[in-house]
Amino acid sequence: MQSRRLFLTQAGAIAAGTLDTGAVVAGATTGDFSPSASESLCGEWSFRADPEDQGAQRRWQEAEGSPGDWRAVSVPHTWQVDAALADYRGIAWYRRQFDARPEWHACAVRIEFEAVFHTATVWVNGQLAGEHVRKGYTAFTLDISRWLRPGQSNSIAVRVDGSFGEGMIPRKQSSDWAHDGGIYRPVQLLITPRAFVERVDVEALPDLASGDGHLSISAQLRNTDSKPWWGHAAFRIVDAASGLTVLSSTDHAGFTIEGGANQTQKFSATLHHAQWWHFDHPHLYQLIFSIANGTGSHEVTTRFGIRRLEARGTALYLNGERVRLMGVERMAGSNPGFGMAEGGGWITHDHDEMKRLNCLFTRVHWPQDRRVLEYCDEHGILMQSEIPAWGYDTFAGMSADPAADILENGLAQLQEMIGRDRNHPSVVVWGLANEIGGQNPPAYRFVKHMLAEAKRLDPNRLCAYASNSLGETPERDVAGLMDVIEANEYFGTTAPGTPESVARYLDNIHAAFPDKPVIISEYGYCACTDDRPEGDQHRIEGLRSHDAVFRSREFVAGAIFFCLNDYRTHVGHSGVGALKQNVHGVVDLFGVHKPSFAALSQELSPVESLTADNVLNAFHVRIRTRADLPMHTLRGYQLRGVYYGAGDTPLEQRTVSLAEIAAGAEISVDLSFSQPGVPVSVAFDVFRPTGFSAYSLTWKP
Repeated sequence: MQSRRLFLTQAGAIAAGTLDTGAVVAGATTGDFSPSASESLCGEWSFRADPEDQGAQRRWQEAEGSPGDWRAVSVPHTWQVDAALADYRGIAWYRRQFDARPEWHACAVRIEFEAVFHTATVWVNGQLAGEHVRKGYTAFTLDISRWLRPGQSNSIAVRVDGSFGEGMIPRKQSSDWAHDGGIYRPVQLLITPRAFVERVDVEALPDLASGDGHLSISAQLRNTDSKPWWGHAAFRIVDAASGLTVLSSTDHAGFTIEGGANQTQKFSATLHHAQWWHFDHPHLYQLIFSIANGTGSHEVTTRFGIRRLEARGTALYLNGERVRLMGVERMAGSNPGFGMAEGGGWITHDHDEMKRLNCLFTRVHWPQDRRVLEYCDEHGILMQSEIPAWGYDTFAGMSADPAADILENGLAQLQEMIGRDRNHPSVVVWGLANEIGGQNPPAYRFVKHMLAEAKRLDPNRLCAYASNSLGETPERDVAGLMDVIEANEYFGTTAPGTPESVARYLDNIHAAFPDKPVIISEYGYCACTDDRPEGDQHRIEGLRSHDAVFRSREFVAGAIFFCLNDYRTHVGHSGVGALKQNVHGVVDLFGVHKPSFAALSQELSPVESLTADNVLNAFHVRIRTRADLPMHTLRGYQLRGVYYGAGDTPLEQRTVSLAEIAAGAEISVDLSFSQPGVPVSVAFDVFRPTGFSAYSLTWKP
């Protein structure tokens, strides 16, 4: 291992790439061959359920073709959206053929599955290539070079186990979300030289005094050849918005990777006068890292942002500015047309909706699709990504310590989540568990182990445990070990109580942990039992009354409403088959808005009020920002007014830039229209720099 300072210089412009975070640089797949390429294996596969688990015994992995009782499906795929298999939790198989180019004989060829739920056994040309066991939400890669037949057709067979499992998390039936089996995220081949860059980790932190960004770069290198590799490493940093190279390395010291070895190369750098990543200004950079010698090279690209979210006393600070954050959680896999095998269009649709709801901060119950994190990076949503440990049953029947297989599985999922997702600037908190009974000894010790490992791997990110066991003796809860105290709060829904109960609950938590911020990690209204029937007015009333309590407590640094959508779950109270669900959201399974959608958008807005006075179509507009929750400075916002005439026809649009508005401040701005007469209405919107409206008002005479 080597660690050295690289000298960096300004360099010329290059075109900005558009590759997935951490992906191998794509080469041509037709025409001239590139030894650094990726080829998608998404699309048509053959599929067959195996309820009696006879496929391996019948040697399905060796068949050159798929018999007639297999059927064609499109991967990414989950069988849970098929009416005949909606309730099937068991074994199924996938098969497909692919061509391997003759040139691949001199390459390392790997297959990357972005996720298979929950256990995958993979064969290539009938030979066992590897397994990924009881880890259904993280990516894995298998080197298939030795079983490949270059210049010929090749087969891949995947046995998928989606059954409820004892020695894994989520444990057995404890997970309250869509338990969808299948190859439900993208698959691709990675074709590289035999010595290649496997992964590059970037830690990018702002220097609040100088305005610089300090970068720590760690490249994981691998040599699959039997002979040593000798060469050099280099990198350049590109501003993703402009496409300009803003830093480049000039280091020329060579190094050796022994045959069959893995190696880490570490570098540090300073980006002067950096642009910091912020939810309203999600500025991204690209790191292009390469190794090369006289016979070949390999290059990877990853994106990052320079930012830091930290806890100081009872407050959160983003890049040195105190913020109080609000947002909404989304339960992926809930549209019955897609299940967990969501396409990019639906992922974008749902996250656009979250932005329209003024979501600044979200959490998720399991590691997400790469495209979710890329959206949050690009559009500005802070994320708490979490391992899928949910529910008291996770540790049922255990004594003082968690079962060894549960602990091992939790650590493995945490390591894979951090390994894949640590470069995403949107990910600001690692979630270590949810509602597992944090005062129960095995649960306590499990989370304590997760915390130690998360801090070892990534010491500068916050860690949290979403607890629902803080009602009594909160000082004994494992939440107290975290950087922030997270409390799930359902008074008036799953628990009896009133807003006064919420206030007492929060005050008791604060008394137990007076020097830490408190985040409401979940709150809302669920029609999840017969005594709590659905009625969206309950959701609106609970939202507003509970928010009022949160706002009155300075130590409450954030609140996340649960949730965006009614969500599919095998333990759902409503619906059958692929529509089995819990009714919990401000939109239904298909994304249709309920009245609570507009109420939530207003509650989550940093704008407290907007008023407009009209004198001869010259409008005097006053905008006041919240001083409590959510709270942050508004920078780079705009006010737009659209003049509507007869027949609600839009006739004129005016937009003005707003001066910086501090939290709890009021500004005035004038907006004039040239139209004669009195408008039927004027629609005013305060727009964020990301293009989403933070507040809307329709003025009528």
